[in-house]
Amino acid sequence: MTYMRASNGLLRNDDYNWVEDDAKAIHAAALDLISSQDAKLISDEAVAHLFSAAVRLYFAKADLEDRTFSPLLPEDTKALSPSELLSAVSELLRALHLGPMELALWYRARPEDQR
Repeated sequence: MTYMRASNGLLRNDDYNWVEDDAKAIHAAALDLISSQDAKLISDEAVAHLFSAAVRLYFAKADLEDRTFSPLLPEDTKALSPSELLSAVSELLRALHLGPMELALWYRARPEDQR
Protein backbone atom coordinates (compact mmCIF):
# COMPACT_ATOMS: atom_id res chain seq x y z
CA MET A 1 0.00 0.00 0.00
CA THR A 2 1.05 3.52 -0.71
CA TYR A 3 0.47 6.28 1.82
CA MET A 4 0.09 9.71 0.26
CA ARG A 5 -1.64 12.90 1.16
CA ALA A 6 -4.58 13.59 -1.15
CA SER A 7 -5.32 17.09 -2.41
CA ASN A 8 -8.09 17.39 0.19
CA GLY A 9 -5.45 17.00 2.93
CA LEU A 10 -6.50 13.53 4.04
CA LEU A 11 -3.95 10.76 4.30
CA ARG A 12 -4.88 7.97 1.89
CA ASN A 13 -3.57 4.45 1.91
CA ASP A 14 -4.78 3.01 -1.35
CA ASP A 15 -3.17 2.29 -4.69
CA TYR A 16 -5.49 4.71 -6.51
CA ASN A 17 -4.90 7.96 -4.67
CA TRP A 18 -3.02 9.28 -7.71
CA VAL A 19 -6.33 9.38 -9.63
CA GLU A 20 -7.54 12.43 -7.65
CA ASP A 21 -4.71 14.71 -8.77
CA ASP A 22 -4.27 13.21 -12.23
CA ALA A 23 -7.97 13.69 -12.97
CA LYS A 24 -7.58 17.42 -12.30
CA ALA A 25 -4.47 17.56 -14.50
CA ILE A 26 -6.23 15.71 -17.35
CA HIS A 27 -9.21 18.06 -17.10
CA ALA A 28 -6.95 21.13 -17.23
CA ALA A 29 -4.97 19.70 -20.16
CA ALA A 30 -8.19 18.94 -22.05
CA LEU A 31 -9.42 22.51 -21.59
CA ASP A 32 -6.05 23.82 -22.82
CA LEU A 33 -6.11 21.49 -25.85
CA ILE A 34 -9.61 22.64 -26.74
CA SER A 35 -8.92 26.35 -26.33
CA SER A 36 -5.74 26.09 -28.42
CA GLN A 37 -7.55 23.95 -31.00
CA ASP A 38 -4.99 21.17 -30.46
CA ALA A 39 -7.41 18.39 -29.49
CA LYS A 40 -6.17 16.53 -32.56
CA LEU A 41 -2.93 15.85 -30.64
CA ILE A 42 -4.79 13.30 -28.49
CA SER A 43 -5.66 10.01 -30.17
CA ASP A 44 -9.22 8.75 -30.51
CA GLU A 45 -8.13 5.71 -28.48
CA ALA A 46 -6.90 7.84 -25.58
CA VAL A 47 -10.20 9.76 -25.49
CA ALA A 48 -12.12 6.46 -25.60
CA HIS A 49 -10.06 5.12 -22.67
CA LEU A 50 -10.82 8.22 -20.60
CA PHE A 51 -14.48 8.35 -21.57
CA SER A 52 -15.12 4.65 -20.95
CA ALA A 53 -13.36 4.81 -17.59
CA ALA A 54 -15.32 7.90 -16.55
CA VAL A 55 -18.68 6.37 -17.48
CA ARG A 56 -17.89 3.09 -15.71
CA LEU A 57 -16.57 4.81 -12.61
CA TYR A 58 -19.60 7.11 -12.44
CA PHE A 59 -21.98 4.16 -12.67
CA ALA A 60 -20.03 2.11 -10.11
CA LYS A 61 -20.04 4.96 -7.57
CA ALA A 62 -23.71 5.78 -8.11
CA ASP A 63 -24.74 2.13 -7.98
CA LEU A 64 -22.65 1.17 -4.94
CA GLU A 65 -23.58 4.30 -3.01
CA ASP A 66 -27.23 4.19 -4.18
CA ARG A 67 -27.19 7.86 -5.12
CA THR A 68 -26.46 10.15 -8.00
CA PHE A 69 -24.20 13.17 -8.21
CA SER A 70 -23.48 15.67 -10.94
CA PRO A 71 -21.01 14.18 -13.40
CA LEU A 72 -19.96 17.73 -14.27
CA LEU A 73 -17.99 20.25 -12.29
CA PRO A 74 -20.08 23.30 -11.31
CA GLU A 75 -18.08 25.51 -13.69
CA ASP A 76 -18.64 23.02 -16.54
CA THR A 77 -22.42 23.15 -16.23
CA LYS A 78 -22.21 26.74 -17.44
CA ALA A 79 -19.46 26.22 -20.03
CA LEU A 80 -20.53 22.89 -21.55
CA SER A 81 -22.85 23.50 -24.46
CA PRO A 82 -25.96 21.43 -25.16
CA SER A 83 -24.35 20.48 -28.49
CA GLU A 84 -21.26 19.09 -26.74
CA LEU A 85 -23.31 17.11 -24.28
CA LEU A 86 -25.86 15.74 -26.74
CA SER A 87 -23.16 14.83 -29.25
CA ALA A 88 -21.43 12.71 -26.60
CA VAL A 89 -24.68 11.11 -25.39
CA SER A 90 -25.73 10.35 -28.99
CA GLU A 91 -22.42 8.65 -29.74
CA LEU A 92 -22.58 6.64 -26.51
CA LEU A 93 -26.04 5.40 -27.46
CA ARG A 94 -24.94 4.66 -31.02
CA ALA A 95 -21.85 2.76 -29.82
CA LEU A 96 -24.08 0.31 -27.95
CA HIS A 97 -26.77 0.19 -30.68
CA LEU A 98 -29.27 1.97 -28.44
CA GLY A 99 -31.65 4.78 -29.29
CA PRO A 100 -33.67 7.51 -27.63
CA MET A 101 -36.37 5.00 -26.65
CA GLU A 102 -33.93 3.03 -24.48
CA LEU A 103 -32.71 6.26 -22.96
CA ALA A 104 -36.30 7.22 -22.13
CA LEU A 105 -36.83 3.85 -20.43
CA TRP A 106 -33.74 4.32 -18.24
CA TYR A 107 -34.42 7.96 -17.47
CA ARG A 108 -35.77 7.70 -13.96
CA ALA A 109 -35.99 9.47 -10.68
CA ARG A 110 -32.80 9.63 -8.69
CA PRO A 111 -32.49 6.97 -5.96
CA GLU A 112 -32.19 9.64 -3.26
CA ASP A 113 -35.45 11.24 -4.42
CA GLN A 114 -37.35 8.02 -3.75
CA ARG A 115 -36.59 7.89 -0.02
